[in-house]
Amino acid sequence: MSRMKRLSSVFVAFTMVGAVAVGAVGSVSSSASPKTAAAAPGSQWTKSHPFKAAFIYVGAPSDAGWTHAHDVGRLEVQSYFGGRVQTMYKEDVPEGPQCTQVITELVDAGANIIFATSYGYQPELVIAAKKYPNVLFEQATGTTVTKTLSEYYGAGEDGDFLSGMAAGAASATGKIGFVAPYPIPEVIREVDAFTMGAQLMNPKATVKVVWTNTWFGPATERTAAQALVAAGVDVLADGQDSPTTGQVAEAHGLKWTGYDSNQESFAPKAWLTATTYNWGPYYIMEVKAAMNGTWKSHFWYGSLADHFVIMAPFGSSVTAATRKAILAKENAIIKGTFDPFTGPITEQNGTVGVKTGVTLTVMQKYSLSWFVKGVIGSPKG
Repeated sequence: MSRMKRLSSVFVAFTMVGAVAVGAVGSVSSSASPKTAAAAPGSQWTKSHPFKAAFIYVGAPSDAGWTHAHDVGRLEVQSYFGGRVQTMYKEDVPEGPQCTQVITELVDAGANIIFATSYGYQPELVIAAKKYPNVLFEQATGTTVTKTLSEYYGAGEDGDFLSGMAAGAASATGKIGFVAPYPIPEVIREVDAFTMGAQLMNPKATVKVVWTNTWFGPATERTAAQALVAAGVDVLADGQDSPTTGQVAEAHGLKWTGYDSNQESFAPKAWLTATTYNWGPYYIMEVKAAMNGTWKSHFWYGSLADHFVIMAPFGSSVTAATRKAILAKENAIIKGTFDPFTGPITEQNGTVGVKTGVTLTVMQKYSLSWFVKGVIGSPKG
């Protein structure tokens, strides 16, 4: 299940200063230090012989969400290195054979490092890393690490907890609706963290989930959001890549927390805040390491502390008291004195999910398959 979006068979290519966009076809470290053509020590990368960094997108940079945030990071790489680095990307890339084809095309185009931005690309990247040992590969949200394949993401669940606090405080009825993409651990822990944050501010809060089975599908998202409004929620939230849920909230005079990027401009009256991701510094760090030969395969998990996860600005309706409470909890997370997934945590069915005093590890969070108490809906979709 990748962040599949508008599939297209159109191939668009254009060249800019230091960038090539190849269009639609659809922290724990290891000690491995591969000596590859992509990361040869002493290489001198110039405008006439640039290092090539490629990105595989599951959506389009215009989605105002997940892919937009990654593309902002790509542009930061381009700006930071100037002509010494050439970036290229392919958008709307689905899983399966087409992803394999895209990887081959990027390798043939001279890519030295390839960043793939969806968990669903993992099988293809594992195969490609073996097939192309002179190319470095990195994938967002996955778990498989090999000699030339790294994984990267971050504690979005911490931001989701804070967004949940904003939603819980804004809800007069305690009935909150969540438009969710796929029933996978990444989304389940997002919903869980959000719900626990809402309950911190309103102990009686419930979060009703409607699954869309799409990362980007404005029509489907709109239908799901409207169904939640009809069910009586007074605050909406989502884990989607578009701001459609917010537009529904605004049309009905409700409040809303977004995701992935700062989407306030799409529904300013409904806006509360959002978990956003700052990919640029990570991409710059990895490209720099690949260029100078110090790249090592790793599993990297960013946080609020290192500014990978950043809370979007508060909306005008968020009260001073709520802002103070959220900022205090954010500070505790940064200091390491609070983790949303420290027990006691009760599962949706009333059993013990996390025992008192126990904190889930990153890998345990990566495999979450259950909802916490207060979530209405099935974690199986």
